Amino acid sequence: MASVAALYRYPVKGFTPEVREQIVVQDDGRVEGDRVLAFRFADAVEPEVEDGLPYWPKKRGLALMDMPSLARLKLSYDSHRRWLTISDGDRMLVDAALDDAGRREIEDSVTAWLRETSDARHLERPGRLPLRLIGDGVTSQFQDRPRGYVSVHAAASVVELGRATDGVVDDRRFRSNIVVAGIAPWSELEWQGRVRIGDVVFAVQRPIVRCAAIMANPDTGQRDAPLLRTLTREFGQSAPTLGMLLLPKSGGGVLRIGDPVEVA
Repeated sequence: MASVAALYRYPVKGFTPEVREQIVVQDDGRVEGDRVLAFRFADAVEPEVEDGLPYWPKKRGLALMDMPSLARLKLSYDSHRRWLTISDGDRMLVDAALDDAGRREIEDSVTAWLRETSDARHLERPGRLPLRLIGDGVTSQFQDRPRGYVSVHAAASVVELGRATDGVVDDRRFRSNIVVAGIAPWSELEWQGRVRIGDVVFAVQRPIVRCAAIMANPDTGQRDAPLLRTLTREFGQSAPTLGMLLLPKSGGGVLRIGDPVEVA
């Protein structure tokens, strides 16, 4: 039987996922506590508008597609205290509240750390510094697409991708909210109509075309596997695709590890 194998949410856009036993899907189609904060470049602290909705393009802030080193950082976020902790291995970078003074400390610490990495050159472009940590720490709004969406992929698809690259590929590379076990590789790309996960019915939207973020090893921050090229060359895809976007059809709800997954 198909079931939920893993659940994730990402408090800060582009940073470490939180492994969850359950997540709350909001009625607006976003996961509660997911992408509630983002590091934006100095010239991009206001949203753009796309399809009549506020939109925060990832290319105008810290993102794994350009700065794979970010994957090395481990992050924890206490949503009740509005407190953010970031470390690189055993080295604590910052441990601060989301008040004005704390935000400046967080911004300065992350900037200083990035200057020590191979991605430092990206900070030198006009309009990028000083970095700004924006978001209220509650409102989910910094997803890659204006509409938000819940993202899902099949665990078996990632296993097949690993076999094609002669290595183990970690689900975390794909930054999905939901990982489903018990379905065939790539079968999520064929979903149409509706899918029920636990008590929540979703309308299937579209497959997820991937960017260079998936090439960043989630432990080392190194680009160590040519996954974009593998998806197109080895699996005959016209664009590198893995996973599906969903929207709740008639209100959100709670999803839990082990929940059944049923495709209409």
